[in-house]
Amino acid sequence: MKFPVVASRQSWFIRNRMTLLTIVIVAVYALFIQWFWGWPVILGQWAEVGAIPVIGALILLTSTYFLRTWRIYDYFPRETAGRFKVLFRVTQIHNLLNIMLPFRTGETSFPVLMRTEFGIPLARGTSALLVMRLLDLHALLAAAGIGFAIASQYKIVAWVVWTAFLSLPVVAFALRQPLLRLASRLLPAKAQKLVVEIERGLPVDAAAFTRAWAMTVINWLVKVLVLAWALSLMGVLPMAASFGGALGGELSSVLPVHAPGGVGTYPAGIAAGAMALGASSEKTALAVLAQASINAHLLIIVSALTGTAISLPLGRRRKL
Repeated sequence: MKFPVVASRQSWFIRNRMTLLTIVIVAVYALFIQWFWGWPVILGQWAEVGAIPVIGALILLTSTYFLRTWRIYDYFPRETAGRFKVLFRVTQIHNLLNIMLPFRTGETSFPVLMRTEFGIPLARGTSALLVMRLLDLHALLAAAGIGFAIASQYKIVAWVVWTAFLSLPVVAFALRQPLLRLASRLLPAKAQKLVVEIERGLPVDAAAFTRAWAMTVINWLVKVLVLAWALSLMGVLPMAASFGGALGGELSSVLPVHAPGGVGTYPAGIAAGAMALGASSEKTALAVLAQASINAHLLIIVSALTGTAISLPLGRRRKL
C-alpha cells in the first residue's frame, strides 16, 4: 500500500517527467558550451553580427517548429483534433531529444510520445515518422540538386536527372497499394497487423500527401534560407556557399551519422556543403567558415531550446 504523500510525488513525477528530462538536457548542454567554448566568447561573436539579425533569425527558425507541428496535426487530424498545444509540446520534446541524442536515437521518442499523448499505435507513429523523414531528406537533396544542376557543364542532363528525382515521392505514393499488397503476401500471418498499421501511417489520399509535401518544402525552404542568410552575415561567401553550408548542416542532421547535440557533425556538414558550392579554400576564409559553422550550429540549438521553452507550459494535463 502506498502512502498518499509517496503516491502524490510519484504522480507529480509522472506528469512532469518530460519537462524534467528536457530541463536536464538543456542544463547539460549549457554546461558543455561553457566548458568547450565559453558563453562570453559565443555571445561576443554573435554581438559582431548584431542583435536584430540574430533575433530575427531565431524568430524565423522557431516559426518552422509551428509549421512542423501543423504537418503532424494535419497528418493525424482525428487523434490530435483540438490539441495543437499538446502536439506542439510533444514535437518540441522530440526535436530536442533528436538533437541531443546520438545516431538518431531521439527519433524513437516520437512514436512513444504519440502513443502516450494521443493513443496512436507505435507501428503507425513509426511509419508516419518514416514517411515524413523521407520527405525531409528528399526535399533537402532536391534543394542541393538545384545548386549542382546550375553548376553542371551538362545542364540538360542534370536538369532531367533532377526532375526525375523530384518526382520520386509522387511515384512512390502512387505505387503504395501494390507495394503494400506485395508485403502482405510475403510476410507471415503474424505480421499482417504491422502492414495494416504501416498503411494507416501513410497520408490518407493525394490531397493529404500534397499538403504534407507542401508543408515539408515550405519548412525546409524557410530554414535553409535563414541559415544561408546567417552564414553570409558571418562572412561565408559567395551566397551559393552559404546556401550549400545551410544544406550541408541540415543534411547532417537528417542522416544517421549524428553526434550528441550535433557537436562536430553539424559544423562539419556546413563546412563541407559550403566548400562544395564555392567557398574559398584559403586559410583565412577557412577560419571564418569554421567559426561561422559553429555559430550557425549554436543558432539551431538556441532555436530548438527556444521552441522547447515556449512549449513547456503548453498542453499540461490538469491536476485532478
